[in-house]
Amino acid sequence: MDEKTGVCAVGEAAGGADAARRVSELGRSLGAATVMFHSQVAERLGVSPSDHKCLDLALQARTPITAGRLAELSGLSTGAVTGVIDRLERAGYVRRVRDPRDRRKVLVETTGAHERIAAGLFDGLRRGVEEIVALYDESQLAAVEGFLEAMTEVLRRETARLGELPPAIRR
Repeated sequence: MDEKTGVCAVGEAAGGADAARRVSELGRSLGAATVMFHSQVAERLGVSPSDHKCLDLALQARTPITAGRLAELSGLSTGAVTGVIDRLERAGYVRRVRDPRDRRKVLVETTGAHERIAAGLFDGLRRGVEEIVALYDESQLAAVEGFLEAMTEVLRRETARLGELPPAIRR
């Protein structure tokens, strides 16, 4: 174990392959529950789950974002992101604006219109997270945060890798 980071070397952690299998199974369950939750949120907002997650990425950016950056973050093609922006714009959730530093560039900014609808949708989830976090001490939370950050990077990397592969041919 690295004393500075508290991270074990590959294969060094207790349980090795068995621990990885258990974490993977729990991650799959968490992933499925997350997708189902956000599908319900998207339905309430009147958009597709992919459009909802792109709206969320634009919100997380906190400042207007380029379509290219949205494509990069989402793993979607730039063409697909153009369609997403079109749909979110028609729904009133985003608008295209000129970049004040480079008038040739178009940025996407959120309008805040989703907030009225989404306001109560996340209250139960927020309370649940607060209740769960209260069960852990600071060192445990640091480990959870580190794991989630690392897994987010693995998922982003794998999303980019899969995006480079040709789509499956259906027969």
